[in-house]
Amino acid sequence: MTSKWPIYLVVGCTFVLAVAQILLKKGASAPNYLNLLFVTGLFIYAVVACLLLIALKYGELSVLYPILATTFLWVSILAVVFIKEEIPLLRWMGIMCIIIGVSLIGGKK
Repeated sequence: MTSKWPIYLVVGCTFVLAVAQILLKKGASAPNYLNLLFVTGLFIYAVVACLLLIALKYGELSVLYPILATTFLWVSILAVVFIKEEIPLLRWMGIMCIIIGVSLIGGKK
């Protein structure tokens, strides 16, 4: 029986990656790229990459990697809240397909 903590770690990483992507987007809008938002986003990416390596070492790649797709959900939600982007219905339907797929993969064997 495999441990569940790598799955929880990857799920947490997906949310943190989404935050980093929002920071990069906002930082890239500034006149220069060496601003606090952009550099913080890059730093978060590096930290999450290390955490993902740890999770991949102890978990199953075929289960963990598809979970990374939930980053699309978090980015969409954060983009609506913090960047005021509008997400069309068709895109939300695509995100729901991702959620269903990840649920089927990450569920019990």
